[in-house]
Amino acid sequence: MTGVRIAQVSPWFSPHFGGVESHVRSLSRELARRGHEVTVVTTQHDPSLSTEETMDGFRVVRVRPRFILMQTPITPRMRGSLRGLSSDVVHAHSPPPLASHYAGAVASERGIPYVVTYHCDVELPSAFGSVVESIYRRSLGADTLRNADQVIVTTRTYAATSRVIWRYNPSVIPNAVDHRRFRPDVDGSRVRSKLRIPPDVPVVLLVGRIVPHKGVEHFIEAARYVPDARFLIAGGGSSLEPMKRLAISMGVAERVRFLGRVSDERLPEVYAACDVFALPSVSRLEAFGIVALEAMSTGKPVIVADIPGVREMIEDGRDGLLADPMNPRDLAEKIRRLLSDPEARRTMGARGREKVLESFSIERVTDRIEAVYSAILDGPKATTVRP
Repeated sequence: MTGVRIAQVSPWFSPHFGGVESHVRSLSRELARRGHEVTVVTTQHDPSLSTEETMDGFRVVRVRPRFILMQTPITPRMRGSLRGLSSDVVHAHSPPPLASHYAGAVASERGIPYVVTYHCDVELPSAFGSVVESIYRRSLGADTLRNADQVIVTTRTYAATSRVIWRYNPSVIPNAVDHRRFRPDVDGSRVRSKLRIPPDVPVVLLVGRIVPHKGVEHFIEAARYVPDARFLIAGGGSSLEPMKRLAISMGVAERVRFLGRVSDERLPEVYAACDVFALPSVSRLEAFGIVALEAMSTGKPVIVADIPGVREMIEDGRDGLLADPMNPRDLAEKIRRLLSDPEARRTMGARGREKVLESFSIERVTDRIEAVYSAILDGPKATTVRP
């Protein structure tokens, strides 16, 4: 299968930081490497970004939003950009929701096969959030999924527990990790040197947007119970300043460092600088946790919250550890366990790398997504296909 014209539609994209953005970039890069003509249609979330550029062998088209509401770009002009493309397949990524709605509408009116990867349920943390969620699920959300030739979800547990996705007989295909970038032989000494962390001081890392569902406050509180370690937080977001104040109030500000947003190019070095990686997310908005897989690909032992979707990435005690969500003491206990046992860290890290190569590598995931494209291009609705 070569030479297919593919439109990847993502509400947010690089340099915006996030797991979906990372997956879409890796997937688009690999599809382009295989000879497909890939265009990513996304939001121009920063006016300084170019409206069109070539990146990693594929084209990026950015559409300026009218405004952004509750982390959702309102970008009706995206429909015009999609109509202007000559596409064989439209592949949308949701949520945030509206970009996938625009993609589905244009694909339907033009008779183009349409795939949607449903990364997580929509959750709105407000007094009227549940009402808005319900209205969306029964209207735009239902139309977006119902009109798809194939719905993809990233884990079996999320498919089984989602309030929405089980109705659409989804195919389970995980997000991908570019194991060629995230490798055990990457040198993290430059990061440690810049932060003035001696080689013998243990480092615990969290990578992700600093927003409520990431559980950053529990990571910071866990630092109180692991006094010999440094805790690094790579990422920015709406909760950054409150989390800095929390670190001060808890008396751990000297050992908890906020690195800000880290570029894609520097990210492998940041993983390489740590001894243990932690993902203490507390919400179903964290449906996959690709950052944990990037750490595993780098050969680092990981601790992840025991919540749907995320827990599916590891086998507890073999290639990682599960921690009770919203329980900083349990997270700290798991961190201490790994820091006190270098052999366990080495073994878990090696097994984690092995798992990434077996199940989450960009080559394997792209093979499966290509199979979906092939099925819907060659035959009837592909909701019965299980690549």
